[in-house]
Formats: sequence, structure tokens, C-alpha cells
Amino acid sequence: MEKVRPVSERFTAAPPDLLATIVGATRCAVGQRATDRPEADVMTAASQARPDGTRFQAVLETPGSLNVIAECKRRSPSQGIIRPDYSPERIAVSYQQAGAKAVSVLTEPTFFDGSLDHLRAVRRAVDLPVLRKDFIVTRYQLLEAVAAGADAVLLIVAALDDRELRSLSSQAEKLGLAILVEVHDRMELQRAVDAGARIIGVNNRNLHTLKVDLDATRMLIEGIPRDVIGVAESGLQTTGDLRELGGLGYRAFLIGEALMRVPDPGEKLRELLGDMEQDSLSVLD
Repeated sequence: MEKVRPVSERFTAAPPDLLATIVGATRCAVGQRATDRPEADVMTAASQARPDGTRFQAVLETPGSLNVIAECKRRSPSQGIIRPDYSPERIAVSYQQAGAKAVSVLTEPTFFDGSLDHLRAVRRAVDLPVLRKDFIVTRYQLLEAVAAGADAVLLIVAALDDRELRSLSSQAEKLGLAILVEVHDRMELQRAVDAGARIIGVNNRNLHTLKVDLDATRMLIEGIPRDVIGVAESGLQTTGDLRELGGLGYRAFLIGEALMRVPDPGEKLRELLGDMEQDSLSVLD
């Protein structure tokens, strides 16, 4: 006689793949935007912009300095609303004053409450290089990024096949954009290296489950070629985190929620950078 499993076991489903969900929603949203505003129109707007991807890469290589990409985001799928009083332009100005080398702006609307208008506002407010952080899957989004004032874009290896990764990287470079290629495990890292990535971000957050584990950055640094800029991403909370990962060889850090959750994000960044200077560390020399 077959053993009857408890109801809790019979109806427990596997956790959803959040990355696949977000990418699917992104493709639908981009398709709608492309219908509302043809690519030719976006291309015309992009042709009037002058993205400086070279500068974005250069600031991440500044010797003897903590090279922080400070992030603006209102919400995340795992944490919900992080900052109700969200003003990306004011936050970006505080980052610039605190010593950030670049600003990352979340533009994904459905899961992060982002917008290209946020990127435009940040571009007008600061003269730092600006990264469009989104789930880029089409050329249309690259043109949007340029037209809105971005100097760099994020390409997530887990969201793209090898052909898409190479094609989007090539098109982004031709548009003058720098590319931060994001990975989470050894297989994704190898794919990024094979695609010729010059800046590789190791995300401590698993985008399929949104769980955070700093061991991702610790384990993968050895696989990043010496001539490639390594960026540690997600879950960075303290000066100790920056000290450790900088000592391992990361030349830049992308910090978001640790800054977004405090009353004054710029002051929090200033504290992190100031603490490192007081310790007389030169982890990036």
C-alpha cells in the first residue's frame, strides 16, 4: 500500500526562478516600449549623446583608492521597498560629495520600481560616470541607456546565452558604453572571460533565489585575469568587507542596500571610505 505523504509535502512546490521571471517580464516590457517608440526614434536620441565608457573603466582602476560604484534603488524583490523617500538625483549628489567613483541606477520598473527617468535625473545632477543597472537582453535597451545618459551597462551572464552576451557586448562597445559583466559562479565566470569581458562583477546574490553569500566573491577572485577589473557586488555592509575583498584583489565595489537603508546614504559612504583611510589601507595599489 502506497504511503500517503503529508499535505505539506504533497503541495510544496520548488521555489520560483526569480531571474527567469524578471527576464521574461523584461522582454515583454521592452517589446511594448519598442511598439510605443520605434527603435529608429531611440537611435536618433542616442546619436545625440556621448557616453564615456572609457572613463567609467578608468575610474574603477584608480590606484591607491577605494573605487566604489554607489547605487540608487528604491526597492528589491527580496526586501520590498527599501527607501520610501526615494530621490535618485539627491542621493547621487550625496554620493559624489562623499567620494563615489561612479553611480549605479536601477531602471527596472516591475520588480525594482526603477525608471529611465531616474537615470536621466542622475545624469543631470552629477558628472560621475553612470551605470544603467537593469536586465539588458536587447539592443533596444542599449540605445535607451545611451539616450538617457548612461556611460555603462550591466550584462548578466545568467540571463544571456553566449551568442547574446557577445553580441550585446560588441554593440555596447560600438555605442561607447562600458560593460560590467556580472557572474555568480565559476561556469558564468569562464563564460565572461571567454566573451572578452574587461570588467567582471561577482555578485554575492544568487539571482535565481536572491540569497546572499560573500563566499562567491572569495572563491571566484582567482579566476579573474589580472588584466580584468574585478568588482565585488552585493552584501557589502562594513569596512571589514571592503578591506577583506580589496585585499583579495578586487579593485572596485558596488554597494547598494547598505547605503539605501540609512537616513543619509552619502554620509554612510563617507564613513566607509573614511574608516578605510584611517586604517591607512592601500588595498588597491
